[in-house]
Amino acid sequence: MVTDDNPLTRPGPAHPDITDASISKVVATFYGRAREDDILGPIFNRAVEDWDHHIEQITDFWSSVLLRTGRYSGRPLNPHLRLPIEAIHFDRWLELFEETVTEIEGEEIAQAYLERARRIADNFELAIGNLRGEMRAPRHSR
Repeated sequence: MVTDDNPLTRPGPAHPDITDASISKVVATFYGRAREDDILGPIFNRAVEDWDHHIEQITDFWSSVLLRTGRYSGRPLNPHLRLPIEAIHFDRWLELFEETVTEIEGEEIAQAYLERARRIADNFELAIGNLRGEMRAPRHSR
């Protein structure tokens, strides 16, 4: 029997205690911190013109990923392909995201977020490397 270890393709909510309200809090808190971060801030602040709209979109994205609401219908990779993102940015994004989600949601629920965040980071990093003609391997997924 083959099991699907990819959380992005499993049906149903990522965890029964995750709510849209908690996702909104995580996203707003994380991006508030990221905007002030020495590594992430310069990238985000140059790329995002309307923070309210961006927070709304990212909240819909995470709601779709974690709760399967289908509220996000965009293509999240495309905007990232033109940014000057390097490995250090992915590492810091995950570090700050983990700190934020663990603080807000606790360790158990945070793992549902982080399992998905690591795969998303790897997918983005691999796609950016491919676009640049670089051979990369996943670094964050387990």
